[in-house]
This record gives sequence, structure tokens and C-alpha cells, in this order.
Amino acid sequence: MKRQGGEDRAVYIISVAAELAGVHPQTLRIYERKGLLRPARTAGNTRRYSERDIDRLRMIQRLTQEQGLNLAGVKMIVQMEDEIDRMRLRMETMDRELQRARRRMREEIERLRRESRRAEIVPLSSVPRLRIRVKAEPERQGPFVAGPGS
Repeated sequence: MKRQGGEDRAVYIISVAAELAGVHPQTLRIYERKGLLRPARTAGNTRRYSERDIDRLRMIQRLTQEQGLNLAGVKMIVQMEDEIDRMRLRMETMDRELQRARRRMREEIERLRRESRRAEIVPLSSVPRLRIRVKAEPERQGPFVAGPGS
């Protein structure tokens, strides 16, 4: 996940990165072979390291020298951190999508409210009653039938 900005911009050559992290350049090559680092490459296939890579190198040094972990243990930790970063990015994306969906839902609810005001059902109690007196026709016997065709 190399983004070109801030701490992800790969600008350091191997000798500078090694000096900044306090290790030998050969150590960086070993870490790369073991999958602990993935430096960017130039068109000429030269390694370039970012601030994030330097931070990772320092973390690897702390874990191996201060905590006594071997490189296999460090690799597991690096993989877990990478997975956490991926999950964090996914959560941020999902959160943005959720916020957009909520906004669209609020807009749709408001639109429906505006439309429903135009076509509201009016309570019968608020309508003046219209009284119609219907007289039964003398020739008809039985109930009064009203409607189409009657």
C-alpha cells in the first residue's frame, strides 16, 4: 500500500535508509528477501525507501534486539500490522459509504414528507358534512341502490 504522499513517498536510497535506521545496507536486503520490507523501485530497479519503511526498520530492530524475537516472529507481527492497516482502510471506506447512505436516506425521507403533505389524508372530522336527503322512488321497492348503471 504505497501512497505517494507524506510518509509513504519513497525517496531514500538504501545507504541513507540503512544509516537512518542504524543498520547495515545488507540487513535491508535480507529483510526484503524475508518479506519484512517492500521498498519501492525506480525505473532502473534501484530500491527507494520511505519514512514508513524507515519506521518499520526501527520497529524490526526493537523487536529483534530489545524483545529478542527472531525474524519469523517479526514477520508475523509485520503481517498482522499490514492486515490491521488494510482493515482500518476498509472500515474508513465503509464508514464513508454508511454516511452517504444515511444522508441519502434522510433526503429521501424529507422528499417523501414534502410529497405526502400535498396528498395528505384529511380527517373526516375536519371536513364540513354534506347532508343529502335521498327520497326513495315510489315505483321502487326495496333498498336504494346507487352507483354506476343503477
